[in-house]
Amino acid sequence: MGVWLMDHVRLLRNEGLFGNLSILANLVKTACEQNTELLTVAERYQLLVFYADALYEEQECKRAEGMYRKALQLKKMINKSKVKGQTQTSQQADDNLPSELDVRFRIYQCHNILKNHREALAVLESIPAKMREPKVNMALAKLYQKIGMERSAIYGYKEVLRQCPLALQAVLGLLSLGVRGTEVAAFTANNMPSSANMEWLTFWLKGHAYSTSKEYSKAVSTFKVLETGSVLRENTDVLCCLAENHFMSGDMNTASTIYQRVHSLDPQYLRGMDIYSYILYKEKKVKQLQSLSLELMEVTDKRGEPWVAMGYYCLCPSAGSSRYARAVYFAQKAYPLKGGKVQALLLKGKGLLEMNKVPEATLHFREAVRCAPSRFEAHEGLVECYVKASRIRDAITTFTNSVKVLGNNPRTITFLASLLARDRLSMDKAKSLLDKMLLQDPNYLPAIYLMVDILNEEQKYSDAINLIRKQLEQQSTSQLHQMLGDCLALNTEPQEALDQYSIALSMDPNNDKALQGMHKVEKSSDSLEATAEDDMDAIEESGEDVGEYENSDPEGSWVDNEWLS
Repeated sequence: MGVWLMDHVRLLRNEGLFGNLSILANLVKTACEQNTELLTVAERYQLLVFYADALYEEQECKRAEGMYRKALQLKKMINKSKVKGQTQTSQQADDNLPSELDVRFRIYQCHNILKNHREALAVLESIPAKMREPKVNMALAKLYQKIGMERSAIYGYKEVLRQCPLALQAVLGLLSLGVRGTEVAAFTANNMPSSANMEWLTFWLKGHAYSTSKEYSKAVSTFKVLETGSVLRENTDVLCCLAENHFMSGDMNTASTIYQRVHSLDPQYLRGMDIYSYILYKEKKVKQLQSLSLELMEVTDKRGEPWVAMGYYCLCPSAGSSRYARAVYFAQKAYPLKGGKVQALLLKGKGLLEMNKVPEATLHFREAVRCAPSRFEAHEGLVECYVKASRIRDAITTFTNSVKVLGNNPRTITFLASLLARDRLSMDKAKSLLDKMLLQDPNYLPAIYLMVDILNEEQKYSDAINLIRKQLEQQSTSQLHQMLGDCLALNTEPQEALDQYSIALSMDPNNDKALQGMHKVEKSSDSLEATAEDDMDAIEESGEDVGEYENSDPEGSWVDNEWLS
């Protein structure tokens, strides 16, 4: 009877019918408790493990963890009952039982899903070092890294690579912990046979090494060589690495183009789509962002990227202020899921800031800085909280410290200058920073835009016009033409201003500032014409001859002769 029952239990498990297995195993388990002779101890052990597997697959992790522990207690009984004279047949039967290591690993997985990281670590550490398989060392390394035990994490990743030299997630783990690329290569590329033609792996490793050391321009060059080669051309992972490094360096336009290419190649590819949705939000491409969020949500709702994309769509101005709360909700959905933590913090912080909940937003941006200190947007969001609270001095001090982490580059220096420009006492310092930065990179548009704003604030319209015209010789954007139109309007050159607004709108019909500027200039011109017509009408009504004034001698008409003599 027992053998027949266990055959059907195994059949359900092998066929993946875990819902059915859960019901049957529960019934058989209770029957065994009433009749201990129904199954042997070994069969009861196997039954409990299979029952726990079914519960795990049905996402009942808490119950599964308890059932695995009961199975381990039975395993101890089996081990104690072994005798030296055990027959070969019984030995083979024991060998067919689920291993104790696999059961302990399943217990770890349950704790990991339940976010009980300390308990998960304790379970893995209870496995003797000599018995630890690569999956155990990999799990240990990740847990050690998560709780800040970096030396133990490095050891764990190295153990994985000793057994599996092409475990590339372990490679990324070592690089993220500051291990030099040359040392990591000793475990991977250097162990490859010369005939294997694995040059692409060397480039892949170099690219990631540059990226983790924040040498983004070198990383971009390396991944670009890798992607343009014939071996890994149009590989989504390589393209995503290329886009990510462009983004981290502040080149959002190029990053957006590459992310769009990744999505076109594989609409179900999720990595980096949270960053792509952020870029689309910043670029105000509302329809494209809406389409992306809906497509990602159709792929899965078990990852963070679709929820982040939905959240950024809700933050768009066209979505309405009432949807800020929905953006915060989507951020909360994304946070605990894979691929969503950092961007979810940034999204929630932005949503709370839009709702004027500055203290709550500040907490989320601080956590984002702690989790991802190399992300510019985290530091930017924290500083925006101080600015919204009218704490400009604190904002300047905070970002000055952030530059030490992010490094001196055009984006960080420009943002620091924008903060200094908010305080009239430090306006000259802002201009000095921008001047030095533009000497290094004269075509960095955000710095050009900021410098123009400062010159307009100082009413130095001619200098602003010259700066923009010089830049237009190198590159042409809708915003440059719109800003030139603004400067010309301020410099009382309405016709030229209208021409520039027209060019700006032809390049980007959604440039609202250009449209507003055009309407303002036209309204001002109409007002002047109306005033002139009113003056002429008044003169005509007075009965005076206009021509008389036009042809008369100004000195004789308006100045007393006594003052001329």
